[in-house]
Amino acid sequence: MPGTEPEPHAHSQSLRWRLLRAVFATALLVWGLNAVLSYTQARHEAEELMDGHLAQAARLLLALVRDNESHLEDLATRLASVRSQEKHRYESPLEFQVGRADGSLLLRSAHAPAKSLAAAPGYDDVSHAGHPWRVLTIASTSGDYRVQVAQSIDLRDRTALEVARRTVLPIALISPALLLLLYYSVRRALKPLDELAADVASRSPENLRPLAQNAAPLEARPLVSALNRLFGRLDDTLANERRFTADAAHELRTPLAVVRIQAQVAQLSRNADDRQHALQQILLGADRATRVLEQLLRLARLDPLAGLPHPAEVDLAELAERVLSDARLAAADRCIVLERSDDRLLISGDAELLAIALRNLLDNALRYTPPATTIRVIAARQDGEMTLGVIDDGPGVPPTELPRLVERFYRGSAARAEGSGLGLAIAQRVAELHAARFELENLPGGGFAARLRWPRPPAA
Repeated sequence: MPGTEPEPHAHSQSLRWRLLRAVFATALLVWGLNAVLSYTQARHEAEELMDGHLAQAARLLLALVRDNESHLEDLATRLASVRSQEKHRYESPLEFQVGRADGSLLLRSAHAPAKSLAAAPGYDDVSHAGHPWRVLTIASTSGDYRVQVAQSIDLRDRTALEVARRTVLPIALISPALLLLLYYSVRRALKPLDELAADVASRSPENLRPLAQNAAPLEARPLVSALNRLFGRLDDTLANERRFTADAAHELRTPLAVVRIQAQVAQLSRNADDRQHALQQILLGADRATRVLEQLLRLARLDPLAGLPHPAEVDLAELAERVLSDARLAAADRCIVLERSDDRLLISGDAELLAIALRNLLDNALRYTPPATTIRVIAARQDGEMTLGVIDDGPGVPPTELPRLVERFYRGSAARAEGSGLGLAIAQRVAELHAARFELENLPGGGFAARLRWPRPPAA
């Protein structure tokens, strides 16, 4: 099924695997550095410890020599017997030389490096029989005896390596367990995201309820908030579509029924006048259905908008003049005048939408006022506010109906002309999109005003 198979390189795109790779790489790098530092430090400390043992052995041997000056041969025998005993694995063979300050040799072990006893006291690395040796030379306080003790550097290195290895070994052994714990910790930490994804995936297209934010991790809450806003917009869009469908079905039912009835009348009529009248009614019904559809489509386009997609500079006075010139051609028998400011009335908006709103206001005034009514199109500053609207000196509307005039398909109890009842709803929506205030009021001296007002000049 589409969407069920993982995409190629899915693991490389997975947040879990990205996080695991980063954590594993960091942990291994830290453990590696720790192992190297631990090994280096352990080896250094082991060598220092063996140098200390070498110095201690040299001082003990010097003390034995001074206490057994008359029995040096017996001392050599006893030391040789000690060397033959079973050794501990960390006990490296100790080679030595004992002599006078002048360099003469008194005692010497079998494998001791042949280094002059007259050398300066201290540590030195020498080569003997093709192998490196660590040699320590010390002298008695009186200066009469010199003692050299030596250890094979190869044996010292093996011992130091063993100590360092045993220091690093626990880190190496525990690393897989720590990596496994890290893996399960990351999986457990990301489980709320899996639950969130499962919740979204299991929803039906009609289920657009907001997701619970409290259960989401703090880092995922911006995503949940964005999804909830998206669900809200989708819910509004679907509601608008359902409302559009219901409105269209409701409002088109009557004119289409009239068209059907009149078509049947025209089909059955034998009188030419009756047939012509029926055909005229068919045209009127088609015009009304067309007008309702146009208004519904405009509302369907305006409802989903959260703001103007491409605002531009609009001069309200020029826009009113253009709309008025078109209206005068369609209503040449009516008195329509324009009251505009001499200065430019600039706003940031959509000229097409503003023209639609003004045409709807003007069309309402032409439809619902008596023939002798004067209609004024206003594009000027009134009380410091920029105003775009239509004012007539007709009878107005009952005050109780004013709040309902912006309701869709509400036409008022005194309306006699045919209309869709959507013109003022469209004008109000255009005003909302332009951050304007939409006003409908009966004027004190008689007449009716419908206008869009901007509290202060918006930036163009």
